[in-house]
Amino acid sequence: MDETISLKELLGTITKRIELILSVAFIAMIISGIISYFVITPTYQASTQILVNQSRNEQTLYNYNEVQTNLQLINTYNVIIKSPAILNKVMNELNLNTTTAELIGKITVVNEKNSQVVTISVQDKDPKEAALIANETVNVFKGEISKIMNVDNIIILAKANLEKEPSPIKPKPLLNIAITCVVGLMAGVGCAFLFEYFNTTLKNEQDIERILGLPLIGVIALMDNHSIIEKNTRSELRKSKQRGATFGV
Repeated sequence: MDETISLKELLGTITKRIELILSVAFIAMIISGIISYFVITPTYQASTQILVNQSRNEQTLYNYNEVQTNLQLINTYNVIIKSPAILNKVMNELNLNTTTAELIGKITVVNEKNSQVVTISVQDKDPKEAALIANETVNVFKGEISKIMNVDNIIILAKANLEKEPSPIKPKPLLNIAITCVVGLMAGVGCAFLFEYFNTTLKNEQDIERILGLPLIGVIALMDNHSIIEKNTRSELRKSKQRGATFGV
């Protein structure tokens, strides 16, 4: 029984403060939309793929040991791709006005588990520059790795292409607004219960019985001044009619 009463109280608080809850969520959504559309600068991504494998003139049949060796080399290649030895040449070739640390932060190198395919992704505020950096990084890496490790096992599978109407990967305004709506509703519910917790006024008969633990004896009706004046006026008119009737007799 206590759990049922508690649940009713919770629902009652939410219902009573529903305007506050919706207002908090609505304001949060507006702020999120403004930030997503007008404050945050869109970021674009361009990706290219390479295959770590022996060149065709050195390997014509599938060799399991060679594949395992290439898989072990991929972790080393992932570090070399983002090393100053590669990125400094990329910056010189493209005349980039940036630092090596900033360029490293733009590049992501990943490969699927037990896969010889490596994906190099570049994020930048300019979609054209992102594609240029991705392609140049792969080209420089392919040329330099033969000098660094004395191997020739890099094949470019796909180059980064610039779409006619590139779409940014972040921010995602609709997703941000949806998440903010949920968070705003949760914050609104929290505020509603907080206000209810600090509100110690007695509003109805049930509050008196529940909080004070006293039985309700009676209720005094609340009347406004207009009702009292109207009631007195009717009473005076009724008395006047009675006196007039008495006088006529």
